Amino acid sequence: TKDAASFARKDASTTLYAGTAYSNGAKSYSPKSSDDFTIGETIDRPFRKVMAANRAEIAVRIMRAATELNCGTVAVYGYEDRYGQHRWGADQSFLLDKAEEATPISAYLDIDQIISVAKNSGVDAIHPGYGFLSESPEFAQACGDAGIVFVGPTVENLLMFSDKTSARQAAIDADVPVIPGSDTSLDSAQQVVEFVEEYGLPVIIKAAMGGGGKGMRVIRNQEDIVPMFESASSEALSSFGDGSVFVEKYVSNPRHIEVQILGDGSGNVVHLYERDCSVQRRHQKVVEMAPAFSLPTDLRKRLHEYAITLTSRANYKNAGTVEFLVDEDLNPYFIEVNPRVQVEHTVTEEVTGVDIVQSQLLIASGKSLEEVGLVQEDIGWPRGVAIQCRVTTENPEKDFAPDTGTLSVYRHSAGPGVRMDGIGYSGQTITPYYDSMLVKYTVRAQTFTKALAKMTRVLQECRIRGVETNIGFLLNVLTHPVFQTGIVTTSFIDQHPELKKVSESKWKFANQQQTDMKKTGYAERMLRYLANLAVNGHPTELGADETKLKPGHSDSLVLKVPEVDTSASTGGLRKILLDKGPEGFAQHVRNHEGLLLMDTTWRDAHQSLLATRMRTKDLLECAPLTNSVMSNAFALEMWGGATFDVSMRFLHECPWERLERLRALVPDIPFQMLLRGANAVGYTSYPDNVVHKFCKQAHSSGIDIFRVFDSLNYLENLKLGVDAAGSAGGFVEGTLCYTGDVTDPSRGKYSLEYYLELSQKLVDMGVHSLAIKDMAGLLNPRAAKLLVSSLRAAHPNTPIHVHTHDTSGSGVASMLAAAEAGADIVDAAMDAMSGLTSQPSLGAIAANMRNTPLETGMDMGKLAPLNTYWENVRSLYLPF
Repeated sequence: TKDAASFARKDASTTLYAGTAYSNGAKSYSPKSSDDFTIGETIDRPFRKVMAANRAEIAVRIMRAATELNCGTVAVYGYEDRYGQHRWGADQSFLLDKAEEATPISAYLDIDQIISVAKNSGVDAIHPGYGFLSESPEFAQACGDAGIVFVGPTVENLLMFSDKTSARQAAIDADVPVIPGSDTSLDSAQQVVEFVEEYGLPVIIKAAMGGGGKGMRVIRNQEDIVPMFESASSEALSSFGDGSVFVEKYVSNPRHIEVQILGDGSGNVVHLYERDCSVQRRHQKVVEMAPAFSLPTDLRKRLHEYAITLTSRANYKNAGTVEFLVDEDLNPYFIEVNPRVQVEHTVTEEVTGVDIVQSQLLIASGKSLEEVGLVQEDIGWPRGVAIQCRVTTENPEKDFAPDTGTLSVYRHSAGPGVRMDGIGYSGQTITPYYDSMLVKYTVRAQTFTKALAKMTRVLQECRIRGVETNIGFLLNVLTHPVFQTGIVTTSFIDQHPELKKVSESKWKFANQQQTDMKKTGYAERMLRYLANLAVNGHPTELGADETKLKPGHSDSLVLKVPEVDTSASTGGLRKILLDKGPEGFAQHVRNHEGLLLMDTTWRDAHQSLLATRMRTKDLLECAPLTNSVMSNAFALEMWGGATFDVSMRFLHECPWERLERLRALVPDIPFQMLLRGANAVGYTSYPDNVVHKFCKQAHSSGIDIFRVFDSLNYLENLKLGVDAAGSAGGFVEGTLCYTGDVTDPSRGKYSLEYYLELSQKLVDMGVHSLAIKDMAGLLNPRAAKLLVSSLRAAHPNTPIHVHTHDTSGSGVASMLAAAEAGADIVDAAMDAMSGLTSQPSLGAIAANMRNTPLETGMDMGKLAPLNTYWENVRSLYLPF
């Protein structure tokens, strides 16, 4: 046949296996009998040795294509890439040197060194891949000067199309519609200002010599012009070695459609149909589809015609992509030509059957399109629909910040209609130096719906552990109802920020272990934890005393509480707080007959006894019962202080999730948190806006009362916390941190007058109540009586709240004295979690106040099961 026979020459060395025929496109030969082909038939080898002047998956892709054409392969690599697959996947590989202070990327931009390696290793063709030097006319020229074939467009093509401004002019000359923009690259931000004065905002700045979202900025505000221009130019320079940028009018909510073309340099160009690349983040494509089946057929044909007209006029050679934006009225606008192979070329290969990279090599060797087997009418209509997803080592919840580490598990997806282009392996170290793409999956099926189902399965099946990935985000995209229509715009991700909240994601998959992101990898994490314990024992940093562990220690404990009727809610004091607001609630507390109690078991009690190590699950277990039997409590102290960072750093639990889950189970009792003034819940001073935002989020997530304190009673720190908690809508409790002995005038600074003066300043700040915080257990009964009675006389309308630790053993007596002196609220802990460094016994205080005007209203009989629960919990934590 013509396809195969044209390459069957005696000096060629690529052998066709029996029963197959060479085909590089849809025009293929199917033998009808054994007489129709020759065993051992050969095709031309385009080059002896091909260098992939790139890294990672595209370098591997190039070398695989070259190997299939029986070409030798050469790889180059930076030192940081020394364990990369593209290095050990080549026939030969060479280290690229760089200056000590240079960035790792700079090695792949060193034209002289790459050419030197190529010449010394006998390379006769260099494929630049995408990115790096792929669009560099200087690199193409250097290859030619060295007698090496550049596998890509001609220098003239690159000069025209790698510079986006000259490409735009070429489009205008070819009557291809363009977006209003600058005619040349820009020298200063002032030129952007002048463009905006003529065309208005928004505008977009783009790198003139590259793509992939690098050097691209959307400007919506006048004051952003200068910094955006400078950052775009700087990024373009570091990414492409050229800081040139240009400006265009920004088209809102467009679709990004690109047409794949191949030319042989004689004006002969074919198209391989189009791709829909509208799902983008920061102008970088995330999910691509081929063809753009949801566009009208006549529009698709017009785009093909525009692409061929533009590139044939330029005698375009090799592979390229002509890119368009299609606005909401289906008007197309040319934006650029990418004169190289693209990341997403795989979807086009899947629906057309054309091997684009091999075509590049054959065209570069001097073949015409006809000799390569690429005739437009023979290419045929796209077969089905293909989708590509790029899996990256990025954390979507941290604005896609790249992650680093070691891949503990790396298992690919596979199956019919699935293609994998990637470079990962178990044990691979992910560095911060290069692009974060780890693997790209491409699937093909008869319809979009079937392809979507296949890609969803692929992402469920692959296993990548050890670093954060965007797989959860990709699943959110694929399962989103808008995406499932097949019609999305470049604003899709920005308009749906919930796509990034992967930790909260839930999917309707048949496999229950994959319906919730929290379950993903759970079994592996548990096995690794148990294996580590078996080999290394309990980590010393846990603080466990193994001598206190006995056989069956935890098996004998029943961490259960009676079920309660949650429909019998009365609203408790929280309903009053929500209905009347902080001021009304403060008045209600002052008018309340009897002593109010705040239970500290959920924070300070376990912080003091168990080093803050209480798991959220142990709080959740008793939450409904707590809400029922303590609904008349003033509050539950349950968040903030050290519990926030220990929950996050030690227990590896989300403190925000703890707050929100407990809030859902305890609707009737106010929640109180400890706020360290300007330090919030940390150990350093934070910017004011951070503290304000933190308090706003805390209140929104369920905190009602903010106890604002500073261990040194520093007023400036206290004021920031008071202002932040108040502006968030919370009930603000100003705190007097107590030390010394107010009954002893000889003790110096911390006298009764000191605390009275401090209390007045706090009231002047606008606090809703005053708290005496005795962190060291120094507040004896006589001091409690004197201090509280004096504060009550000075502030008759302000609630007074007293907190102590039972370190000295006199905590119950001090709280009784404070209550009799006029305190409205005292802190206590469940009996099983009280005493010692914790708070005084709640049961003891309530019992002593029974049948007095200060009756607490606590039913000790109903509290008994809750106290039993905490007794068992404390026993469970005995080793700590």
